Amino acid sequence: MAKPGRLPEHYEWLVENYPRVGKAYETLGKAVHKAGPLDDRTRALIKLGISVGARAEGAVHAHVRKARDAGATDEEILHAVLLAMPTIGLPATTAALSWVRDIVGRKGRK
Repeated sequence: MAKPGRLPEHYEWLVENYPRVGKAYETLGKAVHKAGPLDDRTRALIKLGISVGARAEGAVHAHVRKARDAGATDEEILHAVLLAMPTIGLPATTAALSWVRDIVGRKGRK
């Protein structure tokens, strides 16, 4: 897992060894974010949901941080993950919730 505020080591390796690929990836990311009317917070929550569905732990960690930075509350983040349950099932959703809790802390709703 990457340290807060630091890119994952594997991504840094990719950019260092394949700078044109890294640049193209960053350019694509910026283009898709600017392609429509969604605000930063909404985009961050959607990308979190996509990461949950892909069962990508590192991406979930990253998108929880990005969602918080964009103004999403921890309750909104947890709700976004819960919405995956009817589609991807209980085991995958609880795994994703554990990844979210790595970032937001272990306190739960009462």
